[in-house]
Parts: sequence; C-alpha cells; structure tokens
Amino acid sequence: MKFLRSLAIALALGASTISAQAGNVLIVLSDSDRLDLKDGKVFETGFYLNELMQPVQALLDAGHEITFATPKGTAPSVDRTSIDKMYFGGDEAAMKASEARLAKLNILSRETSPVISLAGVEQIGYDHFDAVYVPGGHAPMQDLLVSSELGRLLTHFHELGKTTALACHGPIALLSTLADAPGFVAAFETQATAKVQSDWIYAGYKLTVFSNREEEMAKGLLKGGEMKFYPQDALLKAGGEFSQAEVPFASHVVVDRELITGQNPASALAVAQELLRRLK
Repeated sequence: MKFLRSLAIALALGASTISAQAGNVLIVLSDSDRLDLKDGKVFETGFYLNELMQPVQALLDAGHEITFATPKGTAPSVDRTSIDKMYFGGDEAAMKASEARLAKLNILSRETSPVISLAGVEQIGYDHFDAVYVPGGHAPMQDLLVSSELGRLLTHFHELGKTTALACHGPIALLSTLADAPGFVAAFETQATAKVQSDWIYAGYKLTVFSNREEEMAKGLLKGGEMKFYPQDALLKAGGEFSQAEVPFASHVVVDRELITGQNPASALAVAQELLRRLK
C-alpha cells in the first residue's frame, strides 16, 4: 500500500508530462533524526530541505515517478537548520514553495507516510528502478553508511551501471557496500583511521562529498560538539579519489561512470540536472 501511495503522490504532484520515457527513481533517506557526536553529545539533524526538494521537484516536473525509502521504513526528518532561504540562493519564495511541496508529499508523517523500507524495495525488485538518489544532511552518517540493505541495493546498481546520485553528506552511504562497513566505520569513530580497503566497488572512482574545509567552517552548527570523523577522510581511505570546488560551499559535481556526487547544498540543482540528463 505504501508503494502505491508513493506512486500516487508522483502522479498527483508532478506529472502532467508523463510519457513512455518516464523513469522510476528511488530516493533513499535516513531513518535517523540525530547524529551521535564525540563525548556522548548529540546533534539533531535529518535531510536538508533543498537537497531533497530541488531534485524531487525537477524529477516530478519532468514526469518521473518517485519512491521514498528509509532502511526501516520510518518517516524521515528534515534538518530544521536547512529551512533557510540561503540554501535557495536567497529566494524565500522558492524555499516556501519547497516547504509546501514537502508537506504535500506527506513523507514526514509518522502515521501516513508513504515511505517504505529497503526490505520493501528489495521485494518490489531493484530492476523496477532506473536511478537512486541519496540527499544529504548529517543523518546519513548515522545509519546509511552501515546499512547492509542499502549496500545490496547500491551493489546491484553498480553491477548494472545504473545511475547512482548522492549529494553533500549523502555520498557517505557508499561505504555501505564495503565487506565490513560496520567495522570500517567503528575504526574511524574510535581511532580516526581504518585499514585501507582494496575490494571496495567504488575504489578508484572520482567523487566528492562535503569537504573537510567545509566541515571546519560549519562547526558552529554542532553547538560545541565534534563529529567522530569527516566523510572526506573516510571515502579517501576506502579508495575514492576525492575532488572539491576551489571555493568552499560553491557548487561542485563529479560524474564517474554510474556515479554522480555533489559536494554541498549548493550542488543539489546541478546533481538534479545530471540525473535528469541520465534518465533521458
């Protein structure tokens, strides 16, 4: 039923131009509304409004169908600090439009959210989906990076060369495909290091993620807390080839084979454009 409701939302909200070429896009979000920091501190978080809604709006307006999923199938949370016009180029009207469309999607509802679990996605069949997108916010660093269900999904997409897009902190989810993702992450959390990975499916891929420079500049958001590790360091150690914009917080997108990665919130629109190009 949840899957059918998700398809109905796509039809109702976006798709007057649906055609035979319409694609099915899976959007994977975190179940978590928090990120555990060092010293037992906690940062309330979720997905970033623009990183989800700018691509979602572009996909629906182009006639594509969307299914939302989280590892457990619980409703995701929006990071309240991301509801700010600065993430929409200073355009408050655009921000409010994204808020309104998010409300219509109903994915935040604890009772009636159309979000399904990754186990449900597996039951539907990975072949149903033409692309997958993982937006950022800090929440993916709590659960997506160690989700075995997500690891299986991404491995399937990798093996078939199917479009895999991720933005900001979202690319940390690529670690879920490691042979021992929990062990690798635990080593980073406790020692800020881990053994170099030689068998990662994305080893040698050019990619980007929210950079160490940007993490240092944005530390004030954590209100005195400190992250256990930065995603740039972890993805480099796993075997990725990291790239970043010359200017922090400027849009930067890297495309390598099936993988599309965006560095920060400002990259969400460019990720969406590349995703749409692939779906054509």
